[in-house]
Amino acid sequence: METRLDPKIVQAINGENDEAKKAGTRPCLMNRRQFLLTGGIATTVVMVGIPNMAEAQTPAVISTYPRKFITKLSSLKVDEPFDFLYPDEGDYSESMLVKLGTKAGGGIGPKEDVVGFNYTCTHQGGPLQGTYQAADKALGPCPLHLTTFDLTRHGIFISGQAYQSLPQVLLELEGDDIFAVGMFGLIYGRFDNLRG
Repeated sequence: METRLDPKIVQAINGENDEAKKAGTRPCLMNRRQFLLTGGIATTVVMVGIPNMAEAQTPAVISTYPRKFITKLSSLKVDEPFDFLYPDEGDYSESMLVKLGTKAGGGIGPKEDVVGFNYTCTHQGGPLQGTYQAADKALGPCPLHLTTFDLTRHGIFISGQAYQSLPQVLLELEGDDIFAVGMFGLIYGRFDNLRG
């Protein structure tokens, strides 16, 4: 079944007439086809008019984190966090290493259960030291707004005000030695993890 608009409405939309004047409306100045054609032409003029647009080069920025020895795998005990500073010794660099006893995202070791995380809440920078919950394999709640993070799932927040995961320290295992080699996520209070 085809629906047709009242010819008076169509005329009021597409052009001025007595009804449009009485209703206080203006005619449509451009139809869809005209709009798309005009937009395409304008885009072409802008793209062609900017010299060397195709040749513009932006150098790649490569972040090279320091490779830092943290501790020995054999010295870790299940559910006992080991504290260290990474990627530097500046503000908000306090981090933890923990053997969860269960497989975790980004985990290393035979059971893939050793993970590292930054100790600073991503919401407003609350300190998370001393808040590890062994039963839940979580960090928190943050003393500021009660955010809690799941350490088995790359530090994703469980509850609270934060909307970003806890920054995870990327780890490498070489024999029995554990090294921190990078960060996954931005540390609170920094615009760049390497420059503070």
